[in-house]
Amino acid sequence: MAAGEPLTESDRLALDRAIRVAEETCRFEFSVYVGPAEGDDTRAWATRLHNRLVAPSRSLLVLVDPSRRVIEVVTGGDVRRRLSDAEVELAVLAMSSEFAAGNLLVGLQRGIAMLAEHARPQNTLHA
Repeated sequence: MAAGEPLTESDRLALDRAIRVAEETCRFEFSVYVGPAEGDDTRAWATRLHNRLVAPSRSLLVLVDPSRRVIEVVTGGDVRRRLSDAEVELAVLAMSSEFAAGNLLVGLQRGIAMLAEHARPQNTLHA
């Protein structure tokens, strides 16, 4: 691990697996940014990153700036129809708890899994 790098190569591979599972679960695209946010407004920086994604309306971006202890989750319009602010807040709380214990990878995995589960399409029964 390079000095200042928050995730090892094996951590990145594990995070990629967690993202793939999440995307299969809810059919939305996940992106994770771990590093310094530019400027003073971390929400604006996260939103700019989100808007650069291939399909922002069907995407979720999780930004974690470990040095500032900031977590931002940006959701596209299609995602917001299935994922409430309260559900996002629960995932952020779970991530924060793990991060406070020094578990960056576990926190990301847990938060991503929670977001995907909450955004999962509802099964409907047809008569």
